[in-house]
Amino acid sequence: MAAPVADLVRERQVRAEQLAPALAMRPDLATVVAGVNDALRPGCDLDEVAGHVEAMFAALTAQGATVATLMFPDVGRITPLARPIGHRVLALNARIREAADRHGVVVAETAAHAAATDPRLWSADRLHAGPLGHTRIAAAVAQALGLPGSDDKWTLPLPAEGTDISVWGTVGAELRWAGTFLGPWVGRRLRGRSSGDGRQAKRPALLPVAASAGDTSPSV
Repeated sequence: MAAPVADLVRERQVRAEQLAPALAMRPDLATVVAGVNDALRPGCDLDEVAGHVEAMFAALTAQGATVATLMFPDVGRITPLARPIGHRVLALNARIREAADRHGVVVAETAAHAAATDPRLWSADRLHAGPLGHTRIAAAVAQALGLPGSDDKWTLPLPAEGTDISVWGTVGAELRWAGTFLGPWVGRRLRGRSSGDGRQAKRPALLPVAASAGDTSPSV
């Protein structure tokens, strides 16, 4: 049985809302991936954020679960306009890695590979991984856990694209992204709102997932 403790809401919300249900399931394996959304906000206290992560590490490992986490890539290499805050994400990585070492948490070193910042792994908002990104994240965690059949192919760069993007094309793409995603994001921060307000999760509660054909093992 595996229970995820992950989201891109505020770190304290993840701990307050998701940890207890995960612990109640008494999972054998849990993933804790959170904190980057906090790191992107002005005035973020990285020690406080890492403290929430470590509290989740401690609670889950104390119950006997194997816990896995991953390192966040440099957002400045995904979005040039985010370069001024890229160092905060890397500093958060360092704190989470130290906490993982203290509690025997498995770390997938995803940030160490150039492929992690390939735009094709990310959704249009550049904050959330796309389908290909999630596939590689799963492969990275599987390798870190030493699962049978896992390997390091997830670290390989994607095939080169057929055409080069001009400087003006890059500038235009950045302006479109800023108008579509960055501007509204800043506006929500100023109003104390979130893009998740009023939305219902597809799976709001931790519930069993039907096993695939031929697989009789329980999962969540």
